[in-house]
Amino acid sequence: MAKAGAEGTAENVPRGGHRPARVASVRRKPSITDVAQVAGVSYQTVSRVITGSPSVSSATRARVLEAIAEVGYRRNKAATALVTNRSTTIGIVTDGSPRYGPVATLLALESAAREAGYGSAVVGVKEPYDRTVPEAMGSLGDTGVDGIIVIAPLRAMATAVRKVHADVPVEMIAAGVSSSGRERLFTFSENQELGARMATQHLIDLGHRDIAHVGGSLAWFDGRVRKRGWESALREADLTPGFYAEGDWSPLWAYRTGLRLVREGVPEAIFAASDHTALGLIRAFVESGIRVPQDVSVVGFDDIEGCDVFLPPLTTVRQDFPALAQASISVLIGSIEGIEVDRTPIPPALVIRNSTTERRRG
Repeated sequence: MAKAGAEGTAENVPRGGHRPARVASVRRKPSITDVAQVAGVSYQTVSRVITGSPSVSSATRARVLEAIAEVGYRRNKAATALVTNRSTTIGIVTDGSPRYGPVATLLALESAAREAGYGSAVVGVKEPYDRTVPEAMGSLGDTGVDGIIVIAPLRAMATAVRKVHADVPVEMIAAGVSSSGRERLFTFSENQELGARMATQHLIDLGHRDIAHVGGSLAWFDGRVRKRGWESALREADLTPGFYAEGDWSPLWAYRTGLRLVREGVPEAIFAASDHTALGLIRAFVESGIRVPQDVSVVGFDDIEGCDVFLPPLTTVRQDFPALAQASISVLIGSIEGIEVDRTPIPPALVIRNSTTERRRG
């Protein structure tokens, strides 16, 4: 008689000589009980934390959240919805812009929400925002989302959002915009003004004094804060802001602006409002026999894919969209669950490559 043995030994092989297929082991999913044991609290306390009950102290809530992260507990969305009438879904409103920043933000938000255990429902809007924004936020509210994030690069869109009174927390991602003062409506962003200051200061440190800004649309918050950062860095260095032009973010407009500068006079250095803007400028200069960076230094903004293989590789300000999305989701969930979360804007980083160099003397 065969003895019971370890899996895969001769004792486990049937008389026919065919080894049974190996069955993959499946680990039991962590439960609320597991969380309660690790946190040293009752099952009911963990449940209250998960459902956002205000009857739990901040210290206990923090201990439970740490235990949730430690054991890897994830809420059962269907069960949570039945018990709490919450969908564990975050609504995202976007203007549908094809520009790099809004698209990268949207993709990163969806991924960050999923990592946090939330689904996402995305609704696109277009002008007139006074009509489409309330409709979009209303439809998301009707589906029972826990909170809404609005990617609001445009001033007109943000104005429409401020007029909507939602029953769930609403977070606007809008550069340089202060919160409204309403408890359930607040803003978050990357510190793009700081990024513009860093780009301009880099050019100042290289000895440049005639520093232009080929900017983005001032209908966008991004365009406004990048221009403001350029101006403030120059004024702090006792320099007068040089040539400025407002554009539409497109490489074609930037190319035409570059040709205009060739006719009217190329500055020592240029802070371009985006990498696509920088790309258009550089093409215009190269075609006209003007060398980058020997004749003019150029700094971009965004650090889009491929910047490191531009000719020349582009000095630029890197926006960390995954970090922005993770922080935005954390801020929204904190509002949903009544937890205070740091809302300090995400800092960008300056990436120095070959499109900038020291000012030529003499």
